[in-house]
Amino acid sequence: MSLAAIDWQRPWLSLLRAVGEPLAAADDWIAAANRLAADRRLTNPGGLPLRFIAQDRLPAGTPYEAHIAASGQVPTRDNLHDFFNALIWLHFPHTKRTLNTLHAPLLQVPAAPGTRGRQRDAATLFDENAALVVSDDLGLLDALREHRWHQALMHPAERFGAHAEVMLFGHALIEKLVTPYKSITAHVWTVAVEAGWFDRSPTDRLAEVDRQVAATLEQGFGSRDFCHLPVLGVPGWWQEQDQAFYDDADVFRPKPVRQPS
Repeated sequence: MSLAAIDWQRPWLSLLRAVGEPLAAADDWIAAANRLAADRRLTNPGGLPLRFIAQDRLPAGTPYEAHIAASGQVPTRDNLHDFFNALIWLHFPHTKRTLNTLHAPLLQVPAAPGTRGRQRDAATLFDENAALVVSDDLGLLDALREHRWHQALMHPAERFGAHAEVMLFGHALIEKLVTPYKSITAHVWTVAVEAGWFDRSPTDRLAEVDRQVAATLEQGFGSRDFCHLPVLGVPGWWQEQDQAFYDDADVFRPKPVRQPS
Protein backbone atom coordinates (compact mmCIF):
# COMPACT_ATOMS: atom_id res chain seq x y z
CA MET A 1 0.00 0.00 0.00
CA SER A 2 1.42 3.41 -0.97
CA LEU A 3 1.58 6.60 1.06
CA ALA A 4 -1.23 7.95 -1.12
CA ALA A 5 -3.58 5.70 0.88
CA ILE A 6 -3.18 7.87 3.99
CA ASP A 7 -6.24 10.02 4.70
CA TRP A 8 -4.73 12.98 6.50
CA GLN A 9 -8.16 14.25 7.57
CA ARG A 10 -8.58 11.36 10.01
CA PRO A 11 -8.74 12.84 13.53
CA TRP A 12 -6.06 10.51 14.91
CA LEU A 13 -3.54 12.01 12.47
CA SER A 14 -4.07 15.62 13.56
CA LEU A 15 -0.83 15.67 15.60
CA LEU A 16 1.22 14.38 12.64
CA ARG A 17 -0.56 16.12 9.74
CA ALA A 18 1.46 19.34 9.44
CA VAL A 19 4.71 17.45 8.95
CA GLY A 20 3.41 14.15 7.61
CA GLU A 21 1.20 15.31 4.75
CA PRO A 22 3.87 17.28 2.86
CA LEU A 23 6.46 14.60 3.69
CA ALA A 24 4.26 11.90 2.13
CA ALA A 25 3.81 14.06 -0.98
CA ALA A 26 7.56 14.58 -1.51
CA ASP A 27 9.20 13.00 -4.56
CA ASP A 28 11.71 11.32 -2.21
CA TRP A 29 10.23 11.25 1.27
CA ILE A 30 13.30 9.62 2.84
CA ALA A 31 15.53 12.43 1.59
CA ALA A 32 12.94 14.97 2.80
CA ALA A 33 12.84 13.27 6.23
CA ASN A 34 16.63 13.54 6.42
CA ARG A 35 16.44 17.27 5.74
CA LEU A 36 13.92 17.66 8.58
CA ALA A 37 16.08 15.53 10.89
CA ALA A 38 19.08 17.71 10.10
CA ASP A 39 17.10 20.93 10.59
CA ARG A 40 15.93 19.66 13.99
CA ARG A 41 19.42 18.41 14.87
CA LEU A 42 18.14 14.97 15.77
CA THR A 43 20.69 12.54 17.14
CA ASN A 44 20.95 8.97 18.32
CA PRO A 45 21.67 8.26 22.03
CA GLY A 46 25.41 8.71 21.40
CA GLY A 47 24.98 12.16 19.88
CA LEU A 48 25.57 11.10 16.28
CA PRO A 49 23.35 12.79 13.66
CA LEU A 50 20.21 10.76 12.97
CA ARG A 51 19.76 9.79 9.33
CA PHE A 52 17.36 7.49 7.49
CA ILE A 53 19.15 5.12 5.13
CA ALA A 54 18.05 2.43 2.68
CA GLN A 55 17.33 -0.91 4.36
CA ASP A 56 19.89 -2.70 2.18
CA ARG A 57 22.66 -0.61 3.76
CA LEU A 58 22.17 -2.42 7.08
CA PRO A 59 25.24 -4.70 7.37
CA ALA A 60 24.39 -8.40 7.30
CA GLY A 61 24.03 -9.85 10.78
CA THR A 62 23.79 -6.45 12.49
CA PRO A 63 20.66 -5.99 14.62
CA TYR A 64 18.53 -3.01 13.60
CA GLU A 65 18.54 -1.23 16.98
CA ALA A 66 22.24 -1.88 17.51
CA HIS A 67 23.00 -0.26 14.16
CA ILE A 68 21.05 2.89 15.13
CA ALA A 69 22.89 3.05 18.45
CA ALA A 70 26.30 2.64 16.81
CA SER A 71 25.87 4.83 13.73
CA GLY A 72 22.80 7.07 14.01
CA GLN A 73 21.54 5.48 10.79
CA VAL A 74 17.94 4.19 10.76
CA PRO A 75 17.43 1.49 8.09
CA THR A 76 14.27 2.50 6.23
CA ARG A 77 12.11 0.92 3.54
CA ASP A 78 9.83 2.86 1.23
CA ASN A 79 6.60 1.66 2.84
CA LEU A 80 3.90 2.80 5.26
CA HIS A 81 5.42 1.08 8.28
CA ASP A 82 8.80 2.78 7.98
CA PHE A 83 7.27 6.09 6.90
CA PHE A 84 5.35 6.27 10.17
CA ASN A 85 8.47 5.21 12.08
CA ALA A 86 10.36 8.15 10.58
CA LEU A 87 7.45 10.46 11.38
CA ILE A 88 7.53 9.39 15.03
CA TRP A 89 11.28 10.00 15.19
CA LEU A 90 10.58 13.54 13.97
CA HIS A 91 7.88 14.15 16.61
CA PHE A 92 9.11 12.18 19.64
CA PRO A 93 12.91 12.16 19.37
CA HIS A 94 13.59 11.91 23.13
CA THR A 95 11.32 8.90 23.54
CA LYS A 96 12.67 7.15 20.44
CA ARG A 97 16.24 7.68 21.66
CA THR A 98 15.33 6.25 25.05
CA LEU A 99 13.78 3.16 23.49
CA ASN A 100 16.92 2.66 21.42
CA THR A 101 19.01 3.04 24.59
CA LEU A 102 16.93 0.32 26.26
CA HIS A 103 17.10 -2.02 23.26
CA ALA A 104 20.72 -1.77 22.20
CA PRO A 105 22.61 -3.01 25.30
CA LEU A 106 20.22 -5.96 25.63
CA LEU A 107 21.19 -7.09 22.13
CA GLN A 108 24.74 -7.67 23.41
CA VAL A 109 23.56 -10.06 26.15
CA PRO A 110 21.47 -12.92 24.74
CA ALA A 111 18.26 -13.67 26.61
CA ALA A 112 17.37 -17.18 27.70
CA PRO A 113 16.63 -19.56 24.80
CA GLY A 114 13.20 -18.91 23.33
CA THR A 115 12.85 -15.47 24.92
CA ARG A 116 13.70 -11.93 23.98
CA GLY A 117 13.85 -10.60 27.52
CA ARG A 118 11.12 -8.68 29.32
CA GLN A 119 12.61 -5.22 28.78
CA ARG A 120 13.02 -5.77 25.04
CA ASP A 121 9.47 -7.11 24.80
CA ALA A 122 8.09 -4.04 26.60
CA ALA A 123 10.20 -1.65 24.51
CA THR A 124 8.98 -3.33 21.31
CA LEU A 125 5.34 -3.06 22.42
CA PHE A 126 5.84 0.63 23.11
CA ASP A 127 7.64 1.30 19.84
CA GLU A 128 5.14 -0.56 17.67
CA ASN A 129 1.78 -0.13 19.38
CA ALA A 130 1.76 2.57 22.06
CA ALA A 131 -0.69 5.42 22.45
CA LEU A 132 -0.08 8.14 25.03
CA VAL A 133 -3.18 9.22 26.94
CA VAL A 134 -2.49 12.60 28.53
CA SER A 135 -5.03 13.94 31.00
CA ASP A 136 -5.50 16.34 33.91
CA ASP A 137 -8.39 14.15 35.13
CA LEU A 138 -7.07 11.35 37.35
CA GLY A 139 -10.55 9.81 37.48
CA LEU A 140 -10.59 9.44 33.70
CA LEU A 141 -7.16 7.78 33.69
CA ASP A 142 -8.21 5.43 36.47
CA ALA A 143 -11.42 4.52 34.60
CA LEU A 144 -9.35 3.75 31.50
CA ARG A 145 -6.96 1.50 33.44
CA GLU A 146 -9.92 -0.34 34.97
CA HIS A 147 -11.77 -0.72 31.62
CA ARG A 148 -14.70 1.37 32.80
CA TRP A 149 -15.22 2.35 29.20
CA HIS A 150 -18.40 4.38 29.52
CA GLN A 151 -16.94 6.53 32.29
CA ALA A 152 -13.66 7.06 30.44
CA LEU A 153 -14.87 7.53 26.87
CA MET A 154 -18.60 8.10 26.48
CA HIS A 155 -18.42 11.90 26.36
CA PRO A 156 -18.86 14.56 23.67
CA ALA A 157 -15.55 15.03 21.85
CA GLU A 158 -15.27 18.65 23.01
CA ARG A 159 -15.67 17.69 26.68
CA PHE A 160 -13.18 14.83 26.41
CA GLY A 161 -10.70 17.05 24.57
CA ALA A 162 -10.84 19.69 27.30
CA HIS A 163 -9.32 17.20 29.74
CA ALA A 164 -7.57 14.51 27.70
CA GLU A 165 -5.49 14.04 24.59
CA VAL A 166 -4.54 10.82 22.82
CA MET A 167 -1.19 10.93 21.03
CA LEU A 168 -0.45 7.93 18.81
CA PHE A 169 3.14 6.73 19.03
CA GLY A 170 3.40 3.16 17.75
CA HIS A 171 4.13 3.16 14.05
CA ALA A 172 2.53 -0.26 13.51
CA LEU A 173 -0.58 1.03 15.27
CA ILE A 174 -0.76 4.06 12.98
CA GLU A 175 -0.21 1.84 9.93
CA LYS A 176 -3.21 -0.30 10.93
CA LEU A 177 -5.35 2.83 11.13
CA VAL A 178 -4.78 3.57 7.42
CA THR A 179 -7.55 0.97 6.96
CA PRO A 180 -9.37 1.35 10.30
CA TYR A 181 -11.51 -1.27 11.99
CA LYS A 182 -13.20 -1.17 15.36
CA SER A 183 -11.06 -3.66 17.27
CA ILE A 184 -7.67 -1.95 16.73
CA THR A 185 -6.30 -1.74 20.26
CA ALA A 186 -3.34 0.24 21.58
CA HIS A 187 -1.03 -0.41 24.48
CA VAL A 188 -1.61 2.75 26.49
CA TRP A 189 0.92 4.74 28.47
CA THR A 190 -0.90 7.19 30.72
CA VAL A 191 0.49 10.65 31.46
CA ALA A 192 -1.05 12.68 34.28
CA VAL A 193 -0.68 16.46 33.94
CA GLU A 194 -1.61 19.49 36.02
CA ALA A 195 -4.64 21.75 35.60
CA GLY A 196 -4.03 24.34 32.88
CA TRP A 197 -2.09 21.89 30.70
CA PHE A 198 -4.54 22.22 27.82
CA ASP A 199 -4.13 25.99 27.75
CA ARG A 200 -0.63 25.42 26.37
CA SER A 201 0.03 25.24 22.62
CA PRO A 202 -0.04 21.83 20.90
CA THR A 203 3.67 22.20 20.04
CA ASP A 204 4.51 22.93 23.66
CA ARG A 205 2.46 19.99 24.91
CA LEU A 206 4.04 17.57 22.43
CA ALA A 207 7.60 18.58 23.34
CA GLU A 208 6.93 18.33 27.07
CA VAL A 209 5.18 14.94 26.80
CA ASP A 210 8.12 13.64 24.76
CA ARG A 211 10.58 14.72 27.47
CA GLN A 212 8.43 13.44 30.35
CA VAL A 213 7.76 10.03 28.82
CA ALA A 214 11.42 9.56 27.86
CA ALA A 215 12.54 10.37 31.41
CA THR A 216 10.05 7.87 32.85
CA LEU A 217 10.99 5.07 30.44
CA GLU A 218 14.68 5.53 31.26
CA GLN A 219 13.93 4.04 34.69
CA GLY A 220 12.83 0.78 33.02
CA PHE A 221 9.34 -0.60 32.52
CA GLY A 222 7.50 -3.81 31.72
CA SER A 223 4.55 -5.04 29.72
CA ARG A 224 2.33 -4.87 32.81
CA ASP A 225 2.78 -1.09 32.95
CA PHE A 226 0.46 -0.66 29.95
CA CYS A 227 -3.30 -0.55 29.92
CA HIS A 228 -5.37 -0.94 26.74
CA LEU A 229 -7.59 1.16 24.54
CA PRO A 230 -9.62 0.33 21.41
CA VAL A 231 -8.53 3.55 19.75
CA LEU A 232 -11.66 4.14 17.69
CA GLY A 233 -13.42 4.58 21.02
CA VAL A 234 -11.67 7.93 21.52
CA PRO A 235 -14.51 10.48 21.42
CA GLY A 236 -14.82 11.99 17.94
CA TRP A 237 -12.60 9.37 16.28
CA TRP A 238 -15.40 7.21 14.86
CA GLN A 239 -19.06 7.41 13.92
CA GLU A 240 -22.00 6.23 16.02
CA GLN A 241 -20.21 6.19 19.36
CA ASP A 242 -23.41 5.46 21.22
CA GLN A 243 -24.28 3.15 24.11
CA ALA A 244 -24.32 0.09 21.83
CA PHE A 245 -20.90 0.97 20.41
CA TYR A 246 -19.26 0.90 23.86
CA ASP A 247 -21.36 -2.07 25.02
CA ASP A 248 -19.61 -4.31 22.46
CA ALA A 249 -17.73 -6.55 24.88
CA ASP A 250 -15.82 -8.24 22.05
CA VAL A 251 -13.96 -4.94 21.61
CA PHE A 252 -14.45 -3.03 24.86
CA ARG A 253 -13.59 -5.94 27.07
CA PRO A 254 -13.87 -6.16 30.85
CA LYS A 255 -10.56 -5.91 32.65
CA PRO A 256 -9.05 -9.41 32.93
CA VAL A 257 -8.43 -10.79 36.38
CA ARG A 258 -4.68 -10.82 36.84
CA GLN A 259 -3.27 -13.98 38.34
CA PRO A 260 -0.67 -13.61 41.14
CA SER A 261 2.92 -13.79 39.96
